[in-house]
Amino acid sequence: MPNIDLILGADHGRISTVRTEPTQRRSTQRLDALLDAAAELVDEVGFERLTTQMVAERAGASIGTVYRYFPDRVAVLHGLRERSIDRYRARVAERLAEIDLTTWWQLVETAVDALDGLYRDEPGFTVVHAADRELSDDGEEPEFASRMVRVLAAEFAGIADTPELRFRFGVAMELVEALVYRAHSRDPQGDSRYIDEAKAVVRHYLSEHLAPLTEDGSAA
Repeated sequence: MPNIDLILGADHGRISTVRTEPTQRRSTQRLDALLDAAAELVDEVGFERLTTQMVAERAGASIGTVYRYFPDRVAVLHGLRERSIDRYRARVAERLAEIDLTTWWQLVETAVDALDGLYRDEPGFTVVHAADRELSDDGEEPEFASRMVRVLAAEFAGIADTPELRFRFGVAMELVEALVYRAHSRDPQGDSRYIDEAKAVVRHYLSEHLAPLTEDGSAA
């Protein structure tokens, strides 16, 4: 089983947007209820029109409860985005725990399928597409792409964690995100043509840049 802690580990320098971190089960449930309400509203009216008052009304809470956790609507959106990213990573890790990772493509395809699935069944997941990408610890490449490279470097002797490979995976995941988002913009269940094309394009692109590695992740 691959080292899924490399997928799930906390981001250094990632600042929480929640004003008051919940310390009790009841507070955690209240925060989740607010984010659930925000997620539903994002899908219904779009993130541009979301207001804290709308979140309070949908969650059946007072506006003061919303402000206890979020100072404004932007913080609500950031909080929803953080939760969506965490759930994406958790889904990737869950699927990786079920397989023996024998090729680099298994990891990439798992990431694509998890993204596709969350756009389909995670309310409000579109906020991930709308926001700026998190950068890795070196401040250069998207955080998740860098995590993927670290997993591959840990699993395959022929793959090294280099700035160049992080850059290539960053490009690949940007392509995936754009095409998967387009797939779900055309069809709520995801237009399979775009999903298939995302996989084909990214596999071809990364195959070229992983040379002289073979498809099984070993040195050619």
